[in-house]
Amino acid sequence: MSEPGAVPDGPVRPVAAALARYAGLAGAVLLTVAGWLGGALPDTPAVTSLGDAWQAPHGPAVLGCWLVGTVLLVGAWWSLRWGAPSGRWAYLTAALWVLPLLAAPPLGSRDVYSYACQGWSWTHGADPYRVGVVAAGCPWADSVSPIWRDTPAPYGPFFVLLAGLAVLLGGGLVGAIVLLRVVAVAGVLLAAFCLPGLAWAVGVPTRRAVWLALACPLVGVHLVAGAHNDAVGLGLLLSGLLLLVRRPGRPRALVVAGVLLGLAVAVKAVAVVVLPFAALAAVSGRHTWRALLRDGGWLAGGVLAALVVSSLATGLGLGWVRGVARSGDSEQWTSPPTAVGLVVDYAGGLAGREPDAVPVVRAVALAVLAVLLVVLWWRAWTASRRLGDIGQPTARLRVALAGAGLALAATVLLAPVFHPWYATWPLALLAVATVAVARTVWFVAPCAVASVLTLPDGTNLARFTKAPGAILMTALVVAVVVAAVRARRARRR
Repeated sequence: MSEPGAVPDGPVRPVAAALARYAGLAGAVLLTVAGWLGGALPDTPAVTSLGDAWQAPHGPAVLGCWLVGTVLLVGAWWSLRWGAPSGRWAYLTAALWVLPLLAAPPLGSRDVYSYACQGWSWTHGADPYRVGVVAAGCPWADSVSPIWRDTPAPYGPFFVLLAGLAVLLGGGLVGAIVLLRVVAVAGVLLAAFCLPGLAWAVGVPTRRAVWLALACPLVGVHLVAGAHNDAVGLGLLLSGLLLLVRRPGRPRALVVAGVLLGLAVAVKAVAVVVLPFAALAAVSGRHTWRALLRDGGWLAGGVLAALVVSSLATGLGLGWVRGVARSGDSEQWTSPPTAVGLVVDYAGGLAGREPDAVPVVRAVALAVLAVLLVVLWWRAWTASRRLGDIGQPTARLRVALAGAGLALAATVLLAPVFHPWYATWPLALLAVATVAVARTVWFVAPCAVASVLTLPDGTNLARFTKAPGAILMTALVVAVVVAAVRARRARRR
């Protein structure tokens, strides 16, 4: 029996599948070795140039293992982007790739030390939304990246609660890091549990959705080895959406789904852009404004309950909203608006002026994002009404999930700052909502590129390629805008 929505992309050859599986495993092992030689260990000195990385005691070995391991892992994932031989094969291979990374120290980022210090600050009476980890007196502050030592926490109260529990139960830095990784793995497992149900509900082959979302190198390196809180946020988000898909229109299920989605927002605020599209999936039967307000109201009640309870349980209130604004302190060309602003500043410098365009372009991008989110939701709403009227529930759910994925993609791309692991949010939803095989390349390719942007110790390569990277990103933005305008004119004609 074939999977729903199967596409004629042909079977995967056993030899090619086996080659991809073991090439990826070799890549994961090499990345683990690179992690122990020069990963984000607590006492690792900061790298200020690529020369520092090469001249370090294990520099050549670290860079060699990182480069070969990344190429193998990304290449293996890319080679089966059209779909794994089966869903079971995809699960087993993704798990096989993750196993070595479970034994690695923090990879690709030092954010997990920020989590530990923010949890320590909260458990010792400091407000992590008002003071940085140094001012709070965290004994592990030297392990945190310098740029984030004086920055308030940008994460929601539920994750601060989880980080505080990890610190209390861990008994020290190593124990806290281990427990934070356990939390991240639990989030990935929760996402893995939800993917088949979501893919089945919208008619997308499970073998392709699972492969794209779980075997992506960003998941193993950053969500598991890096222990990023995106893992638990994504797991909560997908579980809430799965409950909506299976129990639309049922008040009790809608409230529970709202609680799960609210907890995802209380981990990372980016999840909030999914809520309007989740309301579309919550409606059962004909899509009318009355039905949307009724079912969406139950969903919103669960979301608000989760946010209020988590805020009161931690005693932190809504201070985390202020912390989100500070996440844009870093200026890197990986964020398209920041790249455009940097190029304008470079041009102004050549003309003898300092326009300081980055904040302005970022503000414009956020305004564009607000309009774009409204447009995406309105298009999803009108399509849902039309599909509901003609009895196409599968296509209606697909529209809602695809709209949520596009909203996340737009948020990630137009945000003031971009880090590679941010791409896992839109990747998961687009993987379960994209039927056309050819369209997967548009969100798989950026994830493949993002997988090579960081060194094992958390050094971001964008720091050393600021000018050329900003110019290339700006050229890409211009090309995309021109192509979009031409395509729109062609459709009108």
